[in-house]
Amino acid sequence: MPFGSEHSYQNLSDQLFAPCEATPVRAPQWIAFNEDLAEQLQIPQELWATDEGLQVFSGNQTPEWATPAALAYAGHQFANFVPQLGDGRALLLTEVLDKHDQRFDIQLKGSGRTPYSRGGDGRSPIGPVLREYLVSEAMHKLNVPTTRALAAVATGEWVQRETAQPGAILTRVAKSHLRVGTAQYVLHLRDYNLLKRFADYIIDRHYPELNNREAPYIALLEHVQHNQAKLIAKWMSLGFIHGVMNTDNMTLSGETIDYGPCAFMEAYEPATKFSFIDKRGRYAYQNQPAIGLWNIARFAETLLPLIHDAPDTAVTQATAIIETFQETYEGYYWQEMSAKIGVTDLSAAKPLIERYLNLMQAQQIDFTQAFRFLGDETPERAQRLFKNSESWQLWFNDWQKASNNSDLHQVNPAYIPRNHLIEQAIQAAANDGDLSVFNRLQQMLAEPFTEREAFRDWFEPAQAEQAVTQTFCGT
Repeated sequence: MPFGSEHSYQNLSDQLFAPCEATPVRAPQWIAFNEDLAEQLQIPQELWATDEGLQVFSGNQTPEWATPAALAYAGHQFANFVPQLGDGRALLLTEVLDKHDQRFDIQLKGSGRTPYSRGGDGRSPIGPVLREYLVSEAMHKLNVPTTRALAAVATGEWVQRETAQPGAILTRVAKSHLRVGTAQYVLHLRDYNLLKRFADYIIDRHYPELNNREAPYIALLEHVQHNQAKLIAKWMSLGFIHGVMNTDNMTLSGETIDYGPCAFMEAYEPATKFSFIDKRGRYAYQNQPAIGLWNIARFAETLLPLIHDAPDTAVTQATAIIETFQETYEGYYWQEMSAKIGVTDLSAAKPLIERYLNLMQAQQIDFTQAFRFLGDETPERAQRLFKNSESWQLWFNDWQKASNNSDLHQVNPAYIPRNHLIEQAIQAAANDGDLSVFNRLQQMLAEPFTEREAFRDWFEPAQAEQAVTQTFCGT
């Protein structure tokens, strides 16, 4: 079978996508190419950062193995339901089987207008492309389920937002691009047979072990819920803020997707948000678990016709699953957080973690460093961080008695994609065509758990004059 010639999702129904070609660009140039991921996906080497590959990943050439299509989906955007959204600036090129026989989508993002663009230009400025490339690959190295970045190219054209900015295209890889919003779209079509085929497809693709269950759709809800609870617990343990947790930005596979106004929190403050459009803090750090539950409830609604013929029974069964979300999430969260302080006894870990977070909030301590320094052989860096306060010293003494002395440097990263560093990379690339900051950030984030002298200047959080407090989607 030729590389990339599989299109299983498009075979379900032509109501779920719109065939569409990328809009050619004037003068594409390489920004980055992920050879490790290309090798995993068995992408032909003639496309690896070559002129031929540049034509493919800029959308200027459609190879014979691709059948470009924009996927349809709906979504609750800041709790407001929109029955049709869809890929307004993205095209699914193909599905591939990697060297482990796992299925992945390959998608262009920023490749021009589609039938779902709703008046938009379908393009992306270079900033969101660099941000998603850096953050998604960093999340992968931090062991967080995520979409991946295969390639980034500059288009040689300008994109008009608040100002004219250089354009770029990202090639994104995902276990699938199917979202809670996709299920909502299918439900809105009011075709029971299609809804059943869609749910069966999700099971076959992501949860094949459910095929023999007596109640596969309840089991599907339960598995998607578990994956999302586990994912959000991972985010919370790293201080990561997604920024726009709309239902169309929540995958059914359990991967993090759509790195728009995302950011990593520095000074610990649970109410932290970065997204310019999130005026009321709906998607603030502390609200992410509750929004995850809200999104899961929306997914449950799409499955009700399949769960049971009697609507009341279907609601009762789905509600029983949804009501376990908080317990499931907390189980994963405390597991992640107890590992961060090296205390295996949860009854001892919970009060220690809560006290530590309260200290961090009271003194506005950097989230990443507060946990990283616990893994040091001596307490000097942590003492300086907390200004050797009496309350910290009491906590530290209690923690030492409970800790099992595990290697916390293998759990707590030294490096995260800090907002001000990403902004430096974006500004250098956008203003001067300089990719040196972007390339250096890639090198640093490739080994986030290993402190290196070469990146000493990027170890610290932003100074007041460097702080970036608002982020943007780029649409």
